[in-house]
Amino acid sequence: MDKKTLPWLLVSILVILAVAIMFPTGKNRQTPPTLPWDITIDDNGNAKIFNLTLNQNTLSDAQKEFSKVAKVSMFASPQGDYTIEAYFERLYISGIRADLILTLDINQETAAQMFERGRRMSQLGSGEKKITLDQADHSSVIKAAISHITYLPAANLDAELIQNRFGEPDKRHTESSGIVHWLYPDKGLDVALNPEGKEMLQYTSPAHFDRILKPLMLNSEATESNVQ
Repeated sequence: MDKKTLPWLLVSILVILAVAIMFPTGKNRQTPPTLPWDITIDDNGNAKIFNLTLNQNTLSDAQKEFSKVAKVSMFASPQGDYTIEAYFERLYISGIRADLILTLDINQETAAQMFERGRRMSQLGSGEKKITLDQADHSSVIKAAISHITYLPAANLDAELIQNRFGEPDKRHTESSGIVHWLYPDKGLDVALNPEGKEMLQYTSPAHFDRILKPLMLNSEATESNVQ
């Protein structure tokens, strides 16, 4: 090999390696891209985000979309309410790394029966109980519709970026911890800006926005101000 071509060859190899590191799942990147601010509302009032239409697409659809199997857990609140969540860790959606939590729409009576059949129960600091579902119940869960999406980006988001991508919020809600929620009821979106940690985006359909707003109001000693 010509000695003059060796440095150029090394540079080319380094560039290829850099691209592979930055986009480790490049072959699975969505076309067109599906980005956190690409929210559409269909004629039935359901929000669509990450190629998933809430209240229509199922956990099975999500696993196909992301080419990954979610970890499913059930939670029981001290009040006796049941929630089933599917957790996707370290996804790369359009090249952006994030964790994703899908809340599934399960009838409460059915969920109570699943809870009784569950295993490996643990008590959480919040007072909730967490279980792993019995394997026989996974067939029901995988067909359940997605009602709520929580998006946890690996990168920090600042107020300027949120303003540019989502616009001015309808309301802001500040928790005693300093976390500020930017609320967009017409999009079914809550963006939680955390000055001491990672940001969190919650998506639901606009008609069900109270599912985000009600717990926020009940569980935090917060001050709320309307945007002028």
